[in-house]
Amino acid sequence: MIGKVVIGGLIALLALAPDLVLAQTPKEIGTFRAWRAYVYNEANGNKVCFMDSEPADTEPKNVRRGQIYTLVTHRPGDKVKDEVSVFVGYPFKEGSTVKVTVTGKDFTLFTDSDSAWNYDARGDQNMVKAMAKGNAMIVEGQSKRGTRTRDRYSLSGFTAAHKAISKACGVK
Repeated sequence: MIGKVVIGGLIALLALAPDLVLAQTPKEIGTFRAWRAYVYNEANGNKVCFMDSEPADTEPKNVRRGQIYTLVTHRPGDKVKDEVSVFVGYPFKEGSTVKVTVTGKDFTLFTDSDSAWNYDARGDQNMVKAMAKGNAMIVEGQSKRGTRTRDRYSLSGFTAAHKAISKACGVK
């Protein structure tokens, strides 16, 4: 299971940073309960640190989906910190948003193909702060075909994984 998420996370990062084609394979920093932390260097020498997790539960159960995971990424060479990205394993309904609830606090993310993102860095920072304090995260979206999905993530180990990627990338 861990390998599938790493590959999925690397594919997602490849789409965001073409320099990765020549990059090293991510090195696992550690596993922290429900979250795993990784580091690698891009071809241009910039360090990238990210953490990922898969949902503990998904609904509906009878729907076939691709990989489902959430990433939090630091790219200090590009001045990017705490970038949150959610991948749901299906193409979203065009123009839809995703509702993410972290222990009672709601966030709205915009969608692009099979992923969802905060609108700005402030949204990422607020969401990461909530995730560090929370115990569960719910991601609700709607597919291109109209199917509504709900994925529940455990936030157990989130803070430790976040500290590990922050230390590895020298991010405070």
